[in-house]
Amino acid sequence: MQRTIRRVEQAEEIDAVAQPAARTVRRMVRPRAIRNLLSGTWLGHPLHPGLTDVTIGAWTMAALLDTVGGREAEPAADLLMTVGVAGAVPTALSGLNDWADTRGPEMRVGWIHALANSTALSLHVASLVMRARGDRRTGRILGGAGVGALAVGAYLGGHLSFVRGVGVNRTAWQAGPSEWTPVADDDLIDDEARRVDADGVPVVLYRRAGRVYALAADCGHMGGPLDEGSFADGCVTCPWHASTFRLTDGNVVRGPASAPQPHYETRIRDGRIEIRVPQPDHHAEEPADRTERSRPAPRRSRIHSVT
Repeated sequence: MQRTIRRVEQAEEIDAVAQPAARTVRRMVRPRAIRNLLSGTWLGHPLHPGLTDVTIGAWTMAALLDTVGGREAEPAADLLMTVGVAGAVPTALSGLNDWADTRGPEMRVGWIHALANSTALSLHVASLVMRARGDRRTGRILGGAGVGALAVGAYLGGHLSFVRGVGVNRTAWQAGPSEWTPVADDDLIDDEARRVDADGVPVVLYRRAGRVYALAADCGHMGGPLDEGSFADGCVTCPWHASTFRLTDGNVVRGPASAPQPHYETRIRDGRIEIRVPQPDHHAEEPADRTERSRPAPRRSRIHSVT
């Protein structure tokens, strides 16, 4: 199976069909409300994995009842199959939303994953039609074939998530310093972004109206460099897929990111910018820290700026 998947990952001929399809999907999900809904931004993690459980569970149980349930289980099997078909629609939409941002091997495997699941959906719809016509034998055969196609799709979905890392929060293992840690000289000018290192964690600093903000520099969605993104209205937008995060707390304003971006407290001490992971008592700051942090930014020629 792994050998077959590797061949799919390397099959560049799939790109001729998959790439135009992905561009079409990206245009369709461009409105913020649609993007946030399908990405799971409102949920705090991707929407697609949870929806797959509904469809997989319903269709699997329908097949089980078809096999061992007998005549008295037929209404329940039909109901479960209907639930699975209904659940497959939002599952497919959220999956397409996630897939459209992938590239290369992930896009190719995702394309076959989508084809397998589309086949499963078609077979289950056909099964329902045959059941409604009274041909339960053909309905059971079609349903069983649909579960087989579903198993292929589920396997490929697992490969995408757990082998290729699609949908995994790229900042999940970035803790950052728990103690105040100097990361840069206090020469950051207003509207300047700078990528720095904080105990091995990449952090982007941004100064606005004399205040320094700090977020994890790699976008949690797919690792895009936020220091190369655009800054406006108190937010930073990833240059890769346009995920937008608030500078004050890292919360997601626009998907496809679903998890908040790690953010850090900042202060100026002895001419250095220091950061740390937010503490429970972060409002209880020393007056000196507040004074230093709010003083005007130094004026000099702009470098490392992001517009």
